[in-house]
Amino acid sequence: MTGKQKRAATIEDEDQEKHGRQDKHGQDKQERPSRGTASAVQSVDRAVSVLEILAKHGEAGVSEIADELDVHRSTAFRLLGALENRGLVSQSADRGKYYLGAGVLRLAGAAAVRLDISQEGAPVCRELADELGETVNIAVLDDDAAVNIMQARGSAAVTAQNWLGRRTPLHATSSGKVLLAHLPQALREGLLARTLPRFTEHTVTGTVQLRAELEAVVEQGYARALEELEIGLTAVAAPVRAHDGKVIGALSVSGPVYRLTEDRLAELAKRAVVVAGDLSRRMGYGF
Repeated sequence: MTGKQKRAATIEDEDQEKHGRQDKHGQDKQERPSRGTASAVQSVDRAVSVLEILAKHGEAGVSEIADELDVHRSTAFRLLGALENRGLVSQSADRGKYYLGAGVLRLAGAAAVRLDISQEGAPVCRELADELGETVNIAVLDDDAAVNIMQARGSAAVTAQNWLGRRTPLHATSSGKVLLAHLPQALREGLLARTLPRFTEHTVTGTVQLRAELEAVVEQGYARALEELEIGLTAVAAPVRAHDGKVIGALSVSGPVYRLTEDRLAELAKRAVVVAGDLSRRMGYGF
């Protein structure tokens, strides 16, 4: 589309919008306060529809997309422009048609990691929970927290609370410490620079002590959290790696402190490291 065509399309779209704001006598309508919100939601819905159209056809022109959306050509062009700015669609230089961009792959990749580790981790968690009789979880990083995406309970943990889907603090959980310890230094230091909340008297909130603990996590291959999130709750966790060696999750074993004694924790830590290693190989690490 040439610059002249773009300007013409914009003018035509503005005229349509103006007419849409007038009644049959040509008088301006009183806009409702919620119109902006409704319009934004409609734009999001249309943008998603554009991605779905391109996913179905492989590529499509502005007119084709406008026809499928049942909107004016200039509206489709504006939607494609916004998606192109975010890298979600790209335009062929020779044919002028649009196709899904690399940004979609980035988003899909992030979702696929969670899906893959959840699928591959399900039997691993179940077997380990049956073996140990304790609760086994897999957690992944979610911004500044660890979120549990997989859980299996052992026979001794029938009354344990459900951690599935819960976002837990990085500095006060074994899974969180594993994820935090393996973050890039700049990102890790940024998180440590924040005020860290105290959940129990055992929660480590001092950055100096926490840095030392995170270094130990990397060296020994697992993390511990002893009544740091909740009194009576103890856990150990080990890292799960992707094919490139990047830590993408943490496998944890948790239970009540009266059952998870110091000796018992040492045994659980060893098993967590072994099983997390097995899951890492399922994810392609080491091949």
